[in-house]
Amino acid sequence: MTSLANLSGVSNTFPPITNLPNTHKNPKRRRRQFQILGLQGGQTQQAPQQCPVPITRRAAIGLVSFILTANSTHKTSLALDNGFWYEEPLPSPSISNQLANTNTGTRSFLKKGIYMANIGVKGSVYRIKKYAFDLLAMADLVAEDTLNYVRKYLRLKSTFMYYDFDKVISAVSLNDKQPLMDMANKLFDNFEKLEDAARRKNFPDTKASYQETSVMLHEVMDRMSSLYKTI
Repeated sequence: MTSLANLSGVSNTFPPITNLPNTHKNPKRRRRQFQILGLQGGQTQQAPQQCPVPITRRAAIGLVSFILTANSTHKTSLALDNGFWYEEPLPSPSISNQLANTNTGTRSFLKKGIYMANIGVKGSVYRIKKYAFDLLAMADLVAEDTLNYVRKYLRLKSTFMYYDFDKVISAVSLNDKQPLMDMANKLFDNFEKLEDAARRKNFPDTKASYQETSVMLHEVMDRMSSLYKTI
């Protein structure tokens, strides 16, 4: 086969590229280099030009950290006035009705460090119904190798239901207080049994306790549906 002819004085034979910059370096730590290749009169000219300030991932993170640190030193005069965040520790929720376990004075499933926003009594009624539905939808999660997730999910949902029940009980009429409190305490007793069985990784006890709790969750949903219309 006939070799290619030279075009415009450019040689058809290029020198082999033996050493490429950063060939053997880790590509994650590699700094980008821009090289300009010019072909003139059969000669190959290589003019490496590096960015005067190489921008790496580490440098970018350091720059962002510096900006955030610098901004944090400014006086946040609006932080306590705009209502968007707390600069002090989050307020701990509390209850005013007899919903705690009489033996321990608390509930074993309660999760600490949760902020309870004030969504009103009607919002609490809606959330109780919504979280009861979420716990009913957890049926497929109850298995021998997922009990740890069952316990975490239960603690999160039941903690909100605990404080929401207290708010709703305080707002209903006197005739509705005791029946609603009895329902809540019975539900929370089952939550403690379910949480304890999941913590011990006892699948038969967890499954039996969850089936019993599911019946109560249906009752809670029905009660909240009727209460939502009247409250």
